[in-house]
Parts: sequence; structure tokens; C-alpha cells
Amino acid sequence: MTLHKDNPVARPSRARQVWRSMRRSRAAMVSLSILLLHLLLAVFAPWLAPWDWTAQDGYNMLQGPSAQHWFGTDNMGRDIFSRTLMGGREALKVTLLGTLLAMGWGSFTGISLGLLGGRIDEWVMRAVDALLAIPWLLFLLLIISTLGQQSWVLILTLGFFYGIAVIRVARGATLDFVARDFVVAARVRGESNWTIVSQELLPNVLDTLLVEGGMRWAWMLLAFSSLSFLGFGVVPPTPDWGLMIADTRGIISIAPWATLFPALALSSLIISINLSADAFGKAMGLDRAKAPV
Repeated sequence: MTLHKDNPVARPSRARQVWRSMRRSRAAMVSLSILLLHLLLAVFAPWLAPWDWTAQDGYNMLQGPSAQHWFGTDNMGRDIFSRTLMGGREALKVTLLGTLLAMGWGSFTGISLGLLGGRIDEWVMRAVDALLAIPWLLFLLLIISTLGQQSWVLILTLGFFYGIAVIRVARGATLDFVARDFVVAARVRGESNWTIVSQELLPNVLDTLLVEGGMRWAWMLLAFSSLSFLGFGVVPPTPDWGLMIADTRGIISIAPWATLFPALALSSLIISINLSADAFGKAMGLDRAKAPV
């Protein structure tokens, strides 16, 4: 349970306790280290890549890993190590911004519904249930094929669809606090709904939302890579892990390294995010399996 925000020492002290708890977990520190490594590589990839990630070399196609090409080359003679380094940049940019968008509008909507209740809450939640029952991948493909594959289209589309599920989590977490004394007292003082949401409820459901954000980020990464694999994500020749796997899946029997390394990079990132979210949730005393819906 979160400590009430009126205690000025509560949040910093809580943060230190969570960090100490996570430091005692080897799995948490390993996953955080891998996640941090991915973020640093994505930022500095243009300076770390030893080769031009778009340059084709017809004389060095399908070369195995060597001292010259650490991860080998693909069917166009491009250096797989350089392309794997660069492959995480677009995925991380789109999914980080998409996750922030999804968590922002989904959390605000869910907390507001939990506070207001009544018919508005009932109508919106029925709409949420209906949207969650729709095969979202088909709608993603429809929207992206109509509006294009620009980064802003992917960010807005993923942010909208993944924010729908956040509404249910934020609303469920809020319902645990709307009847508490500090919320009732705020209503008696005549504080606005916005003040109650931002100053009374949000600080108390923030821990749940942070864990939920980690989960949504991992799922959005998988969705983004799936779109790229299907040809609706990153536009070639921009390197992307999902696109690299799609381009080389036909030669996996003769050049498995061309598919293996981007697949390992993608899976290690998703696993590190999931394990980090799990460790953070356990440190906060939250059970993801019993998350409010």
C-alpha cells in the first residue's frame, strides 16, 4: 500500500526502500543492467556501428561471423552487427513514446472514471469492454495501411490501442481509494475533481501504474516488431529487428546468424523489461497476477 502524500518523507523513503529491495535481487539487477545497456546502445549506435548499416556488398553476401563482421552479413552483404545495433533505435523511440501516450490518457481516464462513477463510468467501461474484444491487430493494420507508416502514425495508433487496457487498471486501482478519508475530506473542502485526481488519487495509484507501464512497454515492443515483420512497421532500408527477421527468414537454413542475432536482441529487451517490472512490483508489494481490472 502506498503512503499518503501528506507525509513529506513518505515518497523519498519509499523510493529508497524499493531500491534497496531491488538491489537484493540478482534477477532484478541483471534485468535492469540489460535494459540500461539496450538504452545506451540505442542512443550511441550511430557512433558504435563499425559499418554503414545500409551499405550493400555483393561480394560478401551471407558471410558467417568473423573478425571483420562479428555477426556475419545478410543476403545483401550488409553488416548484421551494425544493423542489430541500429535496429533498436526506432523500436525504442516509437514504443517509449507510445507507452507514455497510452499511460497518460489511459491513466487519467481510468482515475477520473473511478472518481466520478455513475452512468458515465458504466457507459465508458462498456465501450472499453467492446474495444478490448475487437482484434486490435486488424485495426492496427487498417489504420497504418491507410495513414502510412510514419513514426507519428505508429506512436498515436499504438498509444491509443494500448491505452484502452490501461483505463481498466487505473480505474480498478482508484476504486480502492475513492472512499478513503483523505478523498472524502478533499471533497468536503470543495476541491475540484482535477485537484483530487492529480493530488490525492494519482500519487496513491502511481506504483500500480508504473508496473503496468512496464508491462505495456514490453507488449508494445512485441506488437511493433510484429508490425515490422508483416511489413507495416519500419520502412526499409531503416534497420529494425522485426524487419530483419522477416527479410532473412527464408535463408535461416543456410545463414541462421542473420535471423538469430536480431531475434536475440529483441527477446533480451522484452525479457529484461518484464523482469524489471516484476522486480519493481515485488519491491512495491504489488502482485501483477492480482492486478486490478
